[in-house]
Amino acid sequence: MTSQHKSLGRWGEDQAARYLEQQGFHIRERNFRFARGEIDIIAEKDGVLVFVEVKTAAQSHLGDPVTWVDERKQRQLATVAARYLQLHEIHDMDCRFDVIGVIRRGEHPHIQHIENAFWLE
Repeated sequence: MTSQHKSLGRWGEDQAARYLEQQGFHIRERNFRFARGEIDIIAEKDGVLVFVEVKTAAQSHLGDPVTWVDERKQRQLATVAARYLQLHEIHDMDCRFDVIGVIRRGEHPHIQHIENAFWLE
């Protein structure tokens, strides 16, 4: 992964975190890692714990970033989320997985937020 790609990803995560805070979310943690996985943002709002995957694109011709979270990535996110819940001894709290797509247009983001983006068995 190039440093330019990492920089774009970090910018997108910053934009997503700012957006969530403006929507009334409390950011609990960013870039929580376990094994080979990572959850970009863990936030809370109205008693719901939200695990957020952020996908950022420099241009929209690559397709909609929110569609980039495939089944393998969903399983990986679930594994990391389970570890977070275990470490923080969270047993009785509603949780969900959201995806935020960020497309960079100059210095301005176009943000698409998909709540309950996927369900896991």
